[in-house]
Amino acid sequence: VQLQASGGGLVQPGESLRFSCAASGIIFSVNTMGWYRQAPGKQRELVAAITSGGSTNYADSVKGRSTISRDNVKNTVYLQMNSLKPEDTAVYFCNVATYGVTYWGKGTQVTVSS
Repeated sequence: VQLQASGGGLVQPGESLRFSCAASGIIFSVNTMGWYRQAPGKQRELVAAITSGGSTNYADSVKGRSTISRDNVKNTVYLQMNSLKPEDTAVYFCNVATYGVTYWGKGTQVTVSS
């Protein structure tokens, strides 16, 4: 399984970013796709996740200003983040978890700075 993520960049506080992550390879239909992030000196943390059935879970820090969605036909997960803050600065990773196995994509850098 390979994951190809895109959507990072340098933005100013208050702006938005949309991430996408396409999974390829043998992927079981029952899975959870998600986004994590890791800031310098901190542990990797969940940003948002969505099951193949559409159930979602968000970190408190992004709840209300982020939306995760997926296209099961394209095996692609999206993350829309609005009202970005400097504390959102991190490397963002997508993953897919299925039947006890987790696959990770390469990270994409997000820097929120004026």
